[in-house]
Amino acid sequence: MLQIYNSLTGKKEEFKPLVAGKVGMYVCGMTVYDYCHIGHARVMVAFDVITRYLRQQGYQVNYIRNITDVDDKIFNRANENGEPYQQLTARFIDAMHEDEAALSVLPPSSEPRATQHIDSIVSMVQTLIDKGFAYAASNGDVYYRIDRFEGYGKLSNRNIDEMRAGARVEVGKHKENPLDFVLWKGAKVGEASWQSPWGSGRPGWHIECSAMSTCCLGNTFDIHGGGPDLKFPHHENEIAQSEAATGKKYVNTWMHAGAVRVDNEKMSKSLGNFFTIREVLEKYNPEVVRYFLVSSHYRSAINYSEDSLKQAQQALARFYTTLRSVSIEPSAEAVCDSALSAGFRARFDAAMNDDFNTPEALAVLFDLAREINRAESVPSSLFDLLLELGATIGILQQDPATFLQEGCGGEVSAQEIEQLIIDRNNARLEKNWTRADEIRDELIEKGVVLDDSREGTSWRRESS
Repeated sequence: MLQIYNSLTGKKEEFKPLVAGKVGMYVCGMTVYDYCHIGHARVMVAFDVITRYLRQQGYQVNYIRNITDVDDKIFNRANENGEPYQQLTARFIDAMHEDEAALSVLPPSSEPRATQHIDSIVSMVQTLIDKGFAYAASNGDVYYRIDRFEGYGKLSNRNIDEMRAGARVEVGKHKENPLDFVLWKGAKVGEASWQSPWGSGRPGWHIECSAMSTCCLGNTFDIHGGGPDLKFPHHENEIAQSEAATGKKYVNTWMHAGAVRVDNEKMSKSLGNFFTIREVLEKYNPEVVRYFLVSSHYRSAINYSEDSLKQAQQALARFYTTLRSVSIEPSAEAVCDSALSAGFRARFDAAMNDDFNTPEALAVLFDLAREINRAESVPSSLFDLLLELGATIGILQQDPATFLQEGCGGEVSAQEIEQLIIDRNNARLEKNWTRADEIRDELIEKGVVLDDSREGTSWRRESS
C-alpha cells in the first residue's frame, strides 16, 4: 500500500488515484533564462524516481512538467544580452534537456509552455472576473481578490489576517488589497504581449500553471509537485485561482522536494555557493550526482559538499565492483533463489511505498550486493534483480568497468595504468615482489586501486 506525505494535510496518506491504475501528476518546471542549478536537479531527480516507481508498480503515469517561457527574468536577461527572448528561451530549453539526459531523468509525458496556452490563460482570468474573484485595474493589470477565496493559506499554513498586518501598502498601487496578486500584466514597452479583453499584456506567473495543469489533467488531478520555495506563494495562489475558477478541488496530493544547501548554507549567487548542473558534471560522473540526490529522502533538506559527492562516488564504486566481479551461473536451487529474490524485492517495495524512501531502498540494494558478494557462484536472478531495482531509481545502468575506471578523473591516463599493470605482472613473474609492490603503491598514490582475481588484474579509480 503506497503512502505519500501530503503537504496540504501534513501527514502520510494512502494513495488512491482518481482513476484506478492511472496517475495524473503535474510538477512545476523551470523558468528558462539561465542554466539549471543543483536545486533544479533535486526536483528533476526526485519526481523522476517517483514516476519510475509508479510505472514499475503498473500505473499509467501522465507526467506533466511545464516550461515558463514568458517572465520578467526572461525579458530582463534577453534585454541584457541584446537578443530576442524566444532565442534565449530556446537555448536554455535545449540546455535543460541536456542536463536532464545527463542525469538519466526521463522526459515527462508532456512539457507545455506558457506561450502555447495564452488562450486558456485568458479564459481562466475572465472566468475569475466573471465570478467576482478578480478585477481589472486602471493600469491594465488584472488582480486576484484573495479575500474572496475561503481557505487562502491552507497549504502553507498562513493566516491571511497576519499576512495583511505585515504587508506594506505602496503609494500609487492599483490593488484593492496589498495581498492581491497579479493574474495579467499590462503591456510594457519592448516586451512581448498578447491581446486580451483588458488590453494588450501577458500572463502572471501563477495563472500559467493553473491553466496548463487543468488543460492537461482536468479540473482535479492526483499529484502536484515542486520545489520547497513554491509552496508559498506560487502553489497557494494556484489553489486559489483554480478552485475559484472551476468550483472543484484542485489537487488531491501535494508533494514538495527538500531544499539544497551548500556546505550547510543556503545556496545563493550572492554567497558564491551557487552551482549549475553542468558545473558539477565537469567534476563528477552524472550518476554520482544522481546517487547523491537520491541518498536522502526527497522531502529532507540535502547538503551539497565535496565530501557528499565523494561519498556518493565511493558508494557507487562498491556497487559497480560487485557487478564487475561476480561470476553468474544458473542456480541449482531455483526455488530457494526465487524466495531470496522475492524477499529483497518485498523490502525494496516496502521502502518505496513508505513515501518513496530512497535511503532505505538503497540500504536494501547494499544488502543484496553483500548477498551477491558472499555467493561463490551468483544466481542470475539476484544479479538481474540488483540491476532492475537499481533502474527503478535510475542507477547501476552503466558498464561497471567504464564507471570504475572513469571515477573522478585522475592524473594518470587509462593507457598508462594498463602499461603499469603489465609491468607489475612481469615483475611478479620474475618474483620481483619489491618492484610489484612499488607499482601498486605508485598507483594508489594516484588514486588507482588494483583488484587481483583468477581472471587477472582489474583497476578502478577512487575519489581523492
